Amino acid sequence: MQRGGIFLWREALLQTYNEEFVCIMEVVPNETITFVAYLSIHKIMTYHHLSVMVHRQAEKYGEKIALKYRDYETSQWIPVTWNKFSQTVRQVANSLLSLGVEVQENIGVFSQNKPECLYMDFGSYADRVVTIPLYATSSPSQVQYIINDAQIRYLFVGEQFQYDAAFCVFGLCKSLQQIIIFDRKVQRDSRDLTSIYFDEFLKQGEGLPYNDEVERRTAEVSSADIANILYTSGTTGEPKGVMLMHYNYMEAFRTHEIRIPSLTDQDVSMSFLPLTHVFERGWTYVCLQRGAQVCVNLRPQDIQTTIKEIRPTVMCSVPRFWEKVYQGVQERIEQETGLKKAMMLDAIKVGRAHNLDYLRLGKTPPLMLHLKYKFYEKTVYALLKKTIGIENGTFFPTAGAAVSNEVCEFVHSVGINMVVGYGLTESTATVSCFLPRNFVLGSVGEMMPDLEVKIGENNEVLLRGKTITPGYYKKAEATAEAIDADGWFHTGDAGRLEGNTLYLTDRIKDLFKTSNGKYICPQALETQFIIDRYIDQIAVIADERKFVSALIVPVYGLVKGYAKEKGIEYQSMKDLLEHPKIQALFRARIDTLQQQFAHYEQVKRFTLLPEPFSMERGELTNTLKLKRPIVAKNYKEIIDKMYEE
Repeated sequence: MQRGGIFLWREALLQTYNEEFVCIMEVVPNETITFVAYLSIHKIMTYHHLSVMVHRQAEKYGEKIALKYRDYETSQWIPVTWNKFSQTVRQVANSLLSLGVEVQENIGVFSQNKPECLYMDFGSYADRVVTIPLYATSSPSQVQYIINDAQIRYLFVGEQFQYDAAFCVFGLCKSLQQIIIFDRKVQRDSRDLTSIYFDEFLKQGEGLPYNDEVERRTAEVSSADIANILYTSGTTGEPKGVMLMHYNYMEAFRTHEIRIPSLTDQDVSMSFLPLTHVFERGWTYVCLQRGAQVCVNLRPQDIQTTIKEIRPTVMCSVPRFWEKVYQGVQERIEQETGLKKAMMLDAIKVGRAHNLDYLRLGKTPPLMLHLKYKFYEKTVYALLKKTIGIENGTFFPTAGAAVSNEVCEFVHSVGINMVVGYGLTESTATVSCFLPRNFVLGSVGEMMPDLEVKIGENNEVLLRGKTITPGYYKKAEATAEAIDADGWFHTGDAGRLEGNTLYLTDRIKDLFKTSNGKYICPQALETQFIIDRYIDQIAVIADERKFVSALIVPVYGLVKGYAKEKGIEYQSMKDLLEHPKIQALFRARIDTLQQQFAHYEQVKRFTLLPEPFSMERGELTNTLKLKRPIVAKNYKEIIDKMYEE
């Protein structure tokens, strides 16, 4: 069937039926077009292709605010309307063609979260161009690898750090022709004769001189086109470029509409995690598809300030955000005495019973419990939410690492709707997530609609469906290893399925085997320990060792406070952390936290580190995951010492 026939059929349906309906158009790899119409008396939802999504939303919303970003000189949030968003995207698409960018060519975006990242994405999609986001914290060697692997000619950079990292490897990247700089305050190197600023780039698209070609490319767009190549930060080995196709995103839009229908054009989302990460990228695209306002947080460390300025209704985050909230509340409770402390403890107890024992299970809470909950909702819970900046919040997707039951229970007890989920770059983010009711603590929620799952050898979770990547860029061997002949993607995560609810048990590749033949799951221990308010980072050690040990980065401020309270004198942080009273403090806290683990799983010895793990030393990925081989190498002497007799 021809494209014209499809749209004539759609118009005929619109004229025939008074009811509103949902329509989904999919262009499948063999260039045929299928059209599916779902009749509904409730609303119309068209899943626009990413190449035209911003323009269709501009036609619908016009001067409604689509984006906001913070001007750090004035401390004001600058609005961008849908019309302005659309206009800038068209200009980007034209400017890219002025550079001679070809269909399905790769361009790089090396920046922290900025509106320009979104302008580049959607302008590129209109030209059938592939965007490759690089983490803003990437080292020069990581930048060099990605540029060379993807043969990037044009690299867009954010601020001074990204520019400096890119320019220092310019001569080592044969394909790289030009750096284009988002921030006008960036100082170019005196030797740099080719780089331009983003406003200069945009001028090449003024008046839309190449718009006929843009429209031609957009008309020929296919859902089988590559949209992005997302390079995994890689806890071991070199990064792999995960290819995400337009059909991956279109399917994600469809399934998220089914799973999260409550997200609307009245919502305000804080874009907090890096847009380079599939979780934030996918979530932001879903928000834009629904017409929700997206507020772009430039610097992750500023979130405690910016979230209070925006007070969003939704925000995706990693568990560490909620662990910090939990630790802060626990610390506050310990500082309180008498009636105030008793009230805070009772509020959490009442909230747990009301929300988890009754509402979660679809039951009606007893009247007295409900009345007590409503009282705390207007006092204790309201104060906590306002202090964080989420008093307008409706739900908060959370993924990226395991969420401890203690943190999950606490967050839901105080009336915060944290939607725990699980996903991977290779699955276009969401694989499973909590439902509003009947979610199971300790699980990662129910499987997304129409995504197949089965448990394979070694209890590995296997996935198959339209959100799964077709493979890794230019890595046929790695693709064949990850995706078997029947199309099942091997996640590397072990788990179990009970009905439609998924549980993760461990990461297969990260399982440690002690010299006594016992298997240890380091993530399970680390997730348990990280909820302690005195522990900031932890690396469990066990592989080929006689017993389990740990490297611990304390919360230095709390340790100093404890030392002051106990009258402990010290000359340096290293001196303080080796003090017997500090060692005893951590020993007691560790023993309490690990009671649920078998004896052979428990941490026998530990070392408190005077400096945190860092990306600069290669110990953390860009998503702050431990690179265990690097940690083992960098701390070999300290680790060996813990195993001395």
